[in-house]
Amino acid sequence: MARDHNLFTILRGGFPAELDAVAIETAGDAPLFYTWRDIERATAMLANLLDSLDLPAGARVAVQVDKSVESLLFYLAVLRAGYIYLPLNNAYKNDELAYFIGNAEPSVFVCAPKDFASLSRLAFAAGTTWVFSLGADRTGSLLERATRFADTHTPLRRSASDLAAILYTSGTTGRSKGAMLSHGNLVSNAETLKAYWGWRTPAEGGDVLIHALPIFHVHGLFVASHGALLAGAKMLWLDRFDPKKVIALLPRATVFMGVPTLYVRLLGEPGLTADVCRNMRLFISGSAPMLVETFDAFRERTGHTILERYGMSETVMLSSNPYRSEDGERRGGTVGFPLPGVALRIRDEKGGAAAPGEIGGIEVRGPNVFAGYWRMPEKTKDEFSDDGWFRTGDVGKVDSAGYVTIVGRSKDLIISGGYNVYPAEVEGSINDLPGVAESAVVGVPHPDFGECVVAVVVARPGVALDGAALLAMLKTRIANFKLPKALFVVPELPRNAMGKVQKNLLREQHAGLF
Repeated sequence: MARDHNLFTILRGGFPAELDAVAIETAGDAPLFYTWRDIERATAMLANLLDSLDLPAGARVAVQVDKSVESLLFYLAVLRAGYIYLPLNNAYKNDELAYFIGNAEPSVFVCAPKDFASLSRLAFAAGTTWVFSLGADRTGSLLERATRFADTHTPLRRSASDLAAILYTSGTTGRSKGAMLSHGNLVSNAETLKAYWGWRTPAEGGDVLIHALPIFHVHGLFVASHGALLAGAKMLWLDRFDPKKVIALLPRATVFMGVPTLYVRLLGEPGLTADVCRNMRLFISGSAPMLVETFDAFRERTGHTILERYGMSETVMLSSNPYRSEDGERRGGTVGFPLPGVALRIRDEKGGAAAPGEIGGIEVRGPNVFAGYWRMPEKTKDEFSDDGWFRTGDVGKVDSAGYVTIVGRSKDLIISGGYNVYPAEVEGSINDLPGVAESAVVGVPHPDFGECVVAVVVARPGVALDGAALLAMLKTRIANFKLPKALFVVPELPRNAMGKVQKNLLREQHAGLF
């Protein structure tokens, strides 16, 4: 019989023999403890609830809730029941959610209890059949309903090509794209990272992960959670990043994952010392470029060399600096080598192979690479080369030793605090505001966020615009991480002879703003 590729089944295979050991411990004032048996039973009850709804095969389950252990358990239950999970950033506003729900057409939508009144109307209007609520304090209709169901469940068998999740990633045209990730994509990446990063099972001494990331994107939901579950490793669970709480947990942990902004904030705390990191095995950074100064400062302060890696919503992880010294050194400013099973190439402007050290477009291929964009066959076709390589849109180089360095983003992406922001999407929201003729959005360096969003706006003739008022209106329409940190009203935008806005001039003009 062919292998069952259901991601839940694979992850459950990593659970320790002692199911009554603690799997997840929350880091609040009154910590909660979840055993591996609790995970097994709770996901079974939630999966049975989903099965009782008579959902169509391939049904999408959209979720926009605050981070909680229960939200992670529900994700696992969706996999277990064989449906497709659709995580949504809890910063998204109603206008953004309306697009995602309209495009994905989920059969089930789960939201926070405080948002149930407004979001249930939105979801029902879009054709969603079932809407549940789930609070970070374990309140809401989802858990209430699930308690009525049995705590045993046979996971649905899945093939490698069956969809497991859809992750929406913003597009340069302003229209978000749903990256379709299969069980095979996620299983292959989880198994590769378990070996490459040396995850330790309980029989090998047992890793302990500090989980301080959101769980609506690749880093927190897939890389961190899958890694710990597959290794049977305990998680110390924070509902949000708090540098003081993380430092207090470090002596009890062995693995930490964060975006560069989190490391900057850790370095801002005098309590971060080599002594509190004495039991740590590995610090991992990703989702945005890390400054070499941060990399060096962390090593000097703690004695630990951060492992930087590179991934995308469409591919999960692609490359990583080595964990084991025999595989090479960890080099700041690089994202290491392509992972085992992943092929990566650099193409020059003419589409030919770039020489070592030459900058060009990064293309990848492997079992981790997604099948395409949800309901966008033409966009999918455009993003793949004729010989089947995915064009990442990132610009980089590979040196003679094989280290990959990302030097830019051809798709004009801004990465602010680890979150992706596409200028065209923000510009579209600004241009819809009253009195606005046009706008240009750029990313500029920021000491905390790495990059931040800056908007330059031109008013319609005869209109006097107020930048603060525009930002206030914009705040109700887009997620906070997309919101410009500064907005300038100007008479006109700089353009070249062809009439194209010269964003490079805007970046230079505002480069020292922060």
